[in-house]
Amino acid sequence: MPRLIGVDIPNDKRTIIALTYLFGVGSTRAAQVCEALNLDPDRRAKELSDEELGSISSYLQDNFNVEGALRRERTQAINRLRDIACYRGLRHRRGLPVRGQRTRTNARGRKGPKKTVAGKQSVKSLK
Repeated sequence: MPRLIGVDIPNDKRTIIALTYLFGVGSTRAAQVCEALNLDPDRRAKELSDEELGSISSYLQDNFNVEGALRRERTQAINRLRDIACYRGLRHRRGLPVRGQRTRTNARGRKGPKKTVAGKQSVKSLK
């Protein structure tokens, strides 16, 4: 498996698809990289030479924030919001949806599994 910026990219996928396995590289950016370096996007990743892999990684690191640098930048941005105690920072701190979604129903992905409240009775048990 070829290795780029500390990530193993799959052998049997096309170059343009294999590049999307890097954090911060989507299909558009992968196409830009292939075009800038004159790489055939339809070649398989295992067919890339060491020089081409080196040029891809240096191009990505010079022109874009990818992998560790991008993760660090995102974490610092969220921590800044938490520190200044703005609304978005408080929502991050409490583990609730940040962008205005409802929480009365749904939001399970952000809030985690249901926590049953003890002592709450259903309508059927009151009869």
